[in-house]
Amino acid sequence: MKVGILSGGGDAPGINAVIRAVVRKGIEYYGYEIVGIRDGWRGLLEGEFVPLDLKAVSGILPRGGSILGTSRTNPFKHEKGAEEILKNSEKADMEAVVVIGGEDTLGVAYKMSELGLKCVGVPKTIDNDLAGTEYTFGFRTAVAIVTETLDRLHTTAEAHHRVIILEVMGRYTGWIALEAGLAGGADVILIPEKPFDLNEVCKYIKHRQEKGRNFSIIVVAEGAKPKGKAEIIYGERVDEFGHVRFGGVGYYLGKEIERHMGIETRVIVLGHVQRGGSPTAYDRILATRYGVAAIDLVHEGTFGCMVALKGSKIVPVLLKDVAGKRKTVDLELYDIANIFFG
Repeated sequence: MKVGILSGGGDAPGINAVIRAVVRKGIEYYGYEIVGIRDGWRGLLEGEFVPLDLKAVSGILPRGGSILGTSRTNPFKHEKGAEEILKNSEKADMEAVVVIGGEDTLGVAYKMSELGLKCVGVPKTIDNDLAGTEYTFGFRTAVAIVTETLDRLHTTAEAHHRVIILEVMGRYTGWIALEAGLAGGADVILIPEKPFDLNEVCKYIKHRQEKGRNFSIIVVAEGAKPKGKAEIIYGERVDEFGHVRFGGVGYYLGKEIERHMGIETRVIVLGHVQRGGSPTAYDRILATRYGVAAIDLVHEGTFGCMVALKGSKIVPVLLKDVAGKRKTVDLELYDIANIFFG
């Protein structure tokens, strides 16, 4: 049996651990031939494949990025794109495809599975916003990076008596901002799920001043927005899935705090540092478990599913129950974080 594997969307630490697990178990336990698909769905669209053997995946467990590359290609935005994918997979004698991706990539997997492509999904996004699973791999690594950054920012903010704003990724959800902000002792955390009031933010900063704390650390998710206003975006251009590029809420907030309070404010946009480099031990293990479970589903003939973490178990969930859905922040956790604001 020949099995393809692709990674789509943004990169996340742990993709290579999934690829390694699929290849190792697929070859050594099931005798499968594993084929890598270059640059996500674009590779299937254009027929760009690379053989994956045991040597090809040796040593990739701790590596970030993806040895196969990735892209935000949406085949349904290309003329006869779905037909080309089915034709190219049949031409390559590919009997199943393991699809590593987030909401958009797995949404394509669901549509393609409905058209006859045998797919098994693996949940990947640092944003942790994918429905059907408790955690996506890559998220814990991103949280660890942001937490370490906050630890470093505390000392310089205190030394210079400044407000420092850290803008982090997450798109429409605040999982990274919330968990890292809680772990890193942020004084204010702003997330997309709860539009913020600028006066309230200033009140938190003033309250700290009254307690003799002459600095403040604010974590803001890139998709957070002021009450009554739209998200702040980097530009109008959209990708093939219709997404704009967020960016700029941190600078907006910094200017407004300086204007209202006269306090020196600095802004750090952490950007792609959050998704680069080696995965944490947690993400290496979770990604490995996902990869093993995915190839097991292929062997069982269970398609149209995504492997998911439920409690401590890896279980299959239907792609149709994941496609088009977004998992937002647990507001009970936000209420816990709110205790420590100001």
